[in-house]
Amino acid sequence: MSKHRTFTPEFKAERVIEVLTGQLAPAEVCRAHQLSPQQLSVWKAEFLANAPLIFQRGTDADIAHVRTSELERLVGRLTLELDAAKKVSRLLTSRSRGNGRS
Repeated sequence: MSKHRTFTPEFKAERVIEVLTGQLAPAEVCRAHQLSPQQLSVWKAEFLANAPLIFQRGTDADIAHVRTSELERLVGRLTLELDAAKKVSRLLTSRSRGNGRS
């Protein structure tokens, strides 16, 4: 069994934000979540070092998100067109059978 706990990025961010906003003192956060003060300070330093990345434009993640959105819209449009084509096909097939023609 592992002696070290692992924490999600969300958990780390929430703890650091609690400290930065003054919601809780670092000692309170450490006591409440059984963390060492050193660990919390490492998370805080990493958080602050990466904060400028939030405001960057045109990152690979942003471009991928835009491309994904475009592809999702395309799939939606094509799905609607396919459904419409199927309905028209069924209508035309049923009319030709109803007239005694094959």
